[in-house]
Amino acid sequence: MTRQPDRDILQEWRESAPFWKKHADTIRSMFAPITSALIETAGIERGCLVLDVAGGSGEPSLTLADIVKPSGSVVFTDAVHRMVLTSQTHALDRKLTNIDFAQCAAEALPFQTDTFDILVCRLGVMLFRDPAVAVAEALRVIKPSGRVAFAVWHTNSSNPFFSVAANVVSRYVDATPEDPNAPGAFRFAEPGKLAGMLAEAGAIDVSERLFKFTISSTLTPRQYWELRSELSDTLRAKLAALSPEQVANIALDVEEAARGYYDAGQMRFSAEVLIVSGRKLDVPA
Repeated sequence: MTRQPDRDILQEWRESAPFWKKHADTIRSMFAPITSALIETAGIERGCLVLDVAGGSGEPSLTLADIVKPSGSVVFTDAVHRMVLTSQTHALDRKLTNIDFAQCAAEALPFQTDTFDILVCRLGVMLFRDPAVAVAEALRVIKPSGRVAFAVWHTNSSNPFFSVAANVVSRYVDATPEDPNAPGAFRFAEPGKLAGMLAEAGAIDVSERLFKFTISSTLTPRQYWELRSELSDTLRAKLAALSPEQVANIALDVEEAARGYYDAGQMRFSAEVLIVSGRKLDVPA
């Protein structure tokens, strides 16, 4: 996902926000295993005060609010106003009263130092403008001995949910070499990269594990392509430069390629993420 240096990352997410709202229920279901892995790694339980950074269309905040209630609470954050509004709507629909919302960038969290027990970030840190600053902020706002946990995508090749559509589109649009340090889905795919950044920020007990799961859904191959092409700003930009006929051909090719990942009418993509976590150093006696 190569971008010009001055590309407005937040503008891309503002443009994507309506599609994340449209597909929110599907996204919640598909990525629920990642949420479960974060809950296990971070030790989230009843009574915890949790901060969810870059919560998107509402997850994992909504799931976490159910887990930590009645004595615990969750604060949802996202840099995009429309994402915040969408999440608030979902919280109201589910009658969740132990969740608050804040619009802010991960690099400038508007919370006091030593506020939260746990901070989580599901599939967000690899897209931040300055992830090193965001990681330092994450450690700042949690309490001494508190835990942070991040989930990031492993390699492109181990996540066909992304590569199936991208490989088809690359036959129609010349692929530009990616900058491995630019914001993008696989920015922290290299084992140890995010863990090293977390350690450099001062975290202790840093750990990393490969989590394998299945992205499953009742989406049809056509619906899979619709979801992929709408959620990805990169794909939307590439498709906008093509003719309607080319776009229609791509849709057919992606549908055909995706059928290999269906079983008894159920979409089943193997998937891999890295779960990276650490603790904040205790205050010296």
